[in-house]
Amino acid sequence: MSRINTNPSSMIAQSNLAKNNKSLNTTLERLSTGLRINRGKDDPAGLIASENLRAEKTALSAAIGNAERADQIANIAEGGLQEVSNLLTDLRGLITASANGAGLSTEEKLANQLQIDSILQTVDRISDSTNFQGVKLLNGNLDFNTSSVSANVADFRINAAKVNAGATMSVTATVTASAQRGALLLDLSGVGITTTGGQLYTIEVAGANGSREFSFSTGTTTAQAVTAINSFKDVLGLSASVNSTSGIQFRSTDFGSDQFASVKVIDKAGATGGSLKVGGATAAYTFGSPVAVANGVSVRDTGKDIGGTINGVLATGKGRTLRVASDFLDTEVTLVAGTTAGQAENVGSTSAFTITGGGATFQLASKVDINGKVALGIQSVAARKIGRAEITDSNGTNTRFLADLASGKAGNVVTGNLTAAAKIVEEAIRQVSSLRGRLGAFQKNTVGSTISNLNVSLENSSAAESVIRDADFASETANLTRGQILSQAASNSLTLSNSQPQQALALLRG
Repeated sequence: MSRINTNPSSMIAQSNLAKNNKSLNTTLERLSTGLRINRGKDDPAGLIASENLRAEKTALSAAIGNAERADQIANIAEGGLQEVSNLLTDLRGLITASANGAGLSTEEKLANQLQIDSILQTVDRISDSTNFQGVKLLNGNLDFNTSSVSANVADFRINAAKVNAGATMSVTATVTASAQRGALLLDLSGVGITTTGGQLYTIEVAGANGSREFSFSTGTTTAQAVTAINSFKDVLGLSASVNSTSGIQFRSTDFGSDQFASVKVIDKAGATGGSLKVGGATAAYTFGSPVAVANGVSVRDTGKDIGGTINGVLATGKGRTLRVASDFLDTEVTLVAGTTAGQAENVGSTSAFTITGGGATFQLASKVDINGKVALGIQSVAARKIGRAEITDSNGTNTRFLADLASGKAGNVVTGNLTAAAKIVEEAIRQVSSLRGRLGAFQKNTVGSTISNLNVSLENSSAAESVIRDADFASETANLTRGQILSQAASNSLTLSNSQPQQALALLRG
C-alpha cells in the first residue's frame, strides 16, 4: 500500500533515531564527566546515597584535620611542659644543695635563692606565654570551669569531661569505705614507762618512710617519749601522741594501704603490764584486742584506701583520693580528713563540685554530637598552682605551693623549711609529669588512633561513593560503540522510509 499523508515507517525510524541519540548522548555525557549519575533522573536512589556519602567524606576530611590540629596543639603544650619539667629538676637540685647547711655560707644560700626566684619567674612566664594562635595553653585557660565546690573536698582535678555547650555536670562522690591511717596503741596500763635494774625500755618504731629504735629509762614520762618519737616524724612517716590511758598512740601521717604503723618491743626492761593494740578506725580510737607486751612482740597496722563511686561509677581509691576514668568523665577527688579520727571522710555522699564548661574541646568524629567530642583538661602550671602539699610546721598545717619557695616565703632556702620545700617540688614534678603523660596518651591513643580510623573510613566511603556514582568506562565505551551503530542504522532507515512515498509519483506518471 502506498500512502503519502502518513508514513509509519518514517515515524518508527524517527522514534528509534531519537531514542538511540538520547542513549548516545547519555553515554557521551558519562564518558566526558566520568560520572554515571549527573542528575537526579539518572538514578534517584543512587543520587541520594551518593550525596550522603559525599557529605560524610567531607565531614571525615574535616575531622582528620581537627585531629591533626589537636596533635599540633598537644605538641606545643608538651614543649612548654618539658621546659617546666627541666626547671623543676634544677630546682630540686638547688634545694638539696642548700640543705647542706654547714657547707654553705649565707651568701651561697642567697645566690641559690636568686636562682630559685628566677626559676619560679620562668615557670610563670612559660605558663603565660605558651600558646597556639593566641590561645594560651598552660595558664589554666584550657582547664575546666567549676562551681559549688564542697567544703569536704580538699583537692580535685578534672582530666576530661564531656559537657554539652550551655549545660553543666554535677560530680557526686559517694564514700562506701573510709580511708584509714595505720594506728597502734602502746598501752602502758597507766603506770608509764618503768624499768628495773637500770635497764632501758627499748622499742622499734616503723612507718612508711623508715624505722628508728628508741630507748627510755625509768622516770621518762609518756609525754617525753612522745616528743622524742615525733622529732623523727618525717623520717618515720608516723606521729605519736599521748593516749588517755597514759599510753602512746601511733598514727601514720597519711592515709592509704601503703601507710602503716609498726611497734616492736625490743626490751621490756622488767616492766610489768602493758599491751599493744591494733585499730583506730573509730571516733574514739577504739582499738582491737590487746597483745601482751613482751620482748620480741611486734604489732603492725596498715592503713586503708578510700572506696566509693563518682557519679555512680565505681572509683579507684588511693589514700583519700577517688579516681574515675570513663569516656564521659575522668576526674580525681581528694576528700578532707573527716570528723572521725583516723578516717578520710565519713561514709556517705558528697556533692563535690559542678562542671560548668571549659576544657580543650576537639571534634574528632564526622558526626557532631557529644560522642564525637573529646574534652581535655589542661591545668595551669603557674608556680602558684602546682606543688600543692599539706605542710605541718610551727605555723600549723597549711597548704603550700611552688610559689612558697620564693624569697621571704615559708619555703625559701635561706631561712625556710627545706624538708617542706623538697616535698613541694617533688609534688610539682609529679603533677607536671602526670600532665605530660596524659597529653602523650591523648596524642598516641586518642588522636593517633582516631586519625588512622578516620582515614580508613574515608577510604571506604570514597570507594562506596565511587561504586554508586562513578562511570564504568569499559561498560560506557561498549555502550558508545553500540549507540553509534544504532544511531547510524536508524539514520539510514529514516532515509529509506522517507523515500517510500515517492513511489506514488510512478503511479501518476503511468
